[in-house]
Order: sequence, then C-alpha cells, then structure tokens
Amino acid sequence: MSRRPKRKKRKRRFPWLLFIIAVLALMVWDSNTRLVTDSCDIKLDGLSEDFDGFRIVQISDTHAARFGDGNEKLFRAVAVAKPDIIAVTGDLLTVKRNGEYDPAQLDAAMELMDGLTDIAPVYFVTGNHDWASGDIIRLLEGIEESGAHILRNSFVTLQAQNGGQLVLAGVDDPNGPADMLTPEGLMEEIEAEEPDLPVILLAHRNNRAEDYAACGYDLILCGHGHGGVVRLPFVGGVFGMDKTFFPEYDAGLFDIGHTQLMVSRGLGNSVGIRFLNNPEIVAVDLRS
Repeated sequence: MSRRPKRKKRKRRFPWLLFIIAVLALMVWDSNTRLVTDSCDIKLDGLSEDFDGFRIVQISDTHAARFGDGNEKLFRAVAVAKPDIIAVTGDLLTVKRNGEYDPAQLDAAMELMDGLTDIAPVYFVTGNHDWASGDIIRLLEGIEESGAHILRNSFVTLQAQNGGQLVLAGVDDPNGPADMLTPEGLMEEIEAEEPDLPVILLAHRNNRAEDYAACGYDLILCGHGHGGVVRLPFVGGVFGMDKTFFPEYDAGLFDIGHTQLMVSRGLGNSVGIRFLNNPEIVAVDLRS
C-alpha cells in the first residue's frame, strides 16, 4: 500500500519534466534566432537641428551568423528601421577558443556588407576577432570593395542638406597595430579641425568605454559584450568578455560623465549559447 502513491507521484512528475525541458528548449531557440530591434532617442548637446531625428542603425558582433537565406531577415529588419547611416562595430569573424578560424567566414562577412551598403551608407570599425583571425587584410579589402567606409582611428564630418554638421569617428580594436593613433590623439585631431561639433565614436569594446569617455567623446556606440551572454530579469548580463561576472556596461544606454554610451548586445555568438538575450539591432535617433 505504501508503494503505490510513490509510483503515482513519479508518473505525475514525468509530464511536467518534459514540459519544462520543452519550454527551456524553446527559450534557448528564441534567444539565439529571433531578431529584435531596440530603439532610443539620444540628445546631444550642440547638435544641429538639421540632424534632429537622424537615425543610426548599429550592427555588432555578427561572428559570421546569418539570419535567413542570404541574410534576408537581417536585411529586411535593417531596411524597415530606415537608417540614415549604418554603424558596424566589429567582430564580423570568429576565432574559436582553441585558435581555430574558418576562412569561409569571409564569405558571410562580405555578404553582410554588400547587403547593408545597398540599404544606407555604412561605417565600419574592427573588432578583436577580426584581428585575431589573421585574415584582417582580406576582410578590410572586401569591406572597401563593398562601398562601406572604414574608420581606422580617423573621422569624417557628416553634413546635412541645410548645412548642419556632425563628426563621426572610429577607432581600431586594441588588437590592431601597436603604433596606431590613440583615441586621445584622434580626439585632439578632431578638436583641432572641428572644435565646435558633437562627436560620435564607433568602437568595439564595451570594457574600454571609460577610457574612451575620458577623451571627451559625446556618444560612443560599441558592442563586444554580447549582452552578458546570459541575461537574467532585473539583473542583466551575467558574463563579461573580460572574464568577470555581471559587467557594468552590459547592454543599453549609460551615462559616463559627459559621455553617453550605447552598448549593443550584438547578433552572433562566439562564447556559448545566448539565453534571454535575443540578437539585437540598435536604432539610435539623435535629438538636438
């Protein structure tokens, strides 16, 4: 008599266990495949009214991932966002933890850049995986052929039809050449040539944000952090790319003194399975 109730309890548990496993599997699938577009308004001091409503769509950390046949889902989502420009903040390629790199990833990177340049002007900065791949020269050559603009410790002045101006700068990932121009040196050049304009910086690493902010940039767009890989409700990202837990600048918009920081959760993954952390397209609307 005492054994029968136990058997009944075990039978009741089994369907619930299957249900929980199915729900978790569905959540993992959704977290790694369903694209989301997150938008926000960012007010910049000194921004010309000509740039009020100017939209920057940010793509980061694709790591050779594709969304749909020929990346059609990604291109459709970017086009629907109606960008004025597209900022690609590094890590088109992936190097595995054991150092392995598949050169076929270059095809995915070129497919991405060709598709994006058909939508809007594209500006690109390098990421740590791009350099670690050893394929950086072919990558940069392909990006130039796509018609995208590469910002390697350099800047451009964007001009609106009515004459308003805005500086867009970009820095190479720290994995780049040891003798490259520093972010501080780049800001000095900008201040010498365009002293009264707001400056937006494209960079890759979120864990260098405070160093970049100390240079005086008004807005920084970066990635690298993958949103903390695993995200928990009311907590945020769990894992930092610098092997820390609960990174401070995991995803979204932050203030670092005078500087505003936008951290993209990115699209691909090089460090494991994303959880509650959908691949993200960021749309930033500038406000004067």
